[in-house]
Amino acid sequence: MDTCKPVSTPLLVSTSSQNITSSVDPIEFRSIVGALQYVTLTRPNLAFAVNKVCQYMGTLNHGLLIQQSSNFSLSAFSDADWVGFIEDRRSTSGYLIYLGPNLISWNSKKQPTVSRSSTEAKYKALANATSELSMAHLSFAGIKTSTFST
Repeated sequence: MDTCKPVSTPLLVSTSSQNITSSVDPIEFRSIVGALQYVTLTRPNLAFAVNKVCQYMGTLNHGLLIQQSSNFSLSAFSDADWVGFIEDRRSTSGYLIYLGPNLISWNSKKQPTVSRSSTEAKYKALANATSELSMAHLSFAGIKTSTFST
């Protein structure tokens, strides 16, 4: 990257959302933006423009609802799908971590090793959730506020 030369971007740096019309089909728009994101792997000079377009993906009806709450208890849920992939017999595990009623962390991925039983797959998922829950607890324990209790 030391020998790279700057290239001007054919896009205004400061744009307004008022320029975006609501007559665009959101499904087609997401499909085109997804293709553009793929193109940036081979054309990094387009990354800025594609990033700007991604900001208008219309996610008003999707997302996480964060509620104000006086409940600061951490809770976690985990589960596993034993032998979810027949080809390599590996399981999928996942977890959700809540701070009060608000989801603050989640993960779902294929387990790196083969589990011999559904119980073993669930224990692996539980271990991942416990590890993340411990990290969250340590993060919040560092915040010195009278509202939090550790």
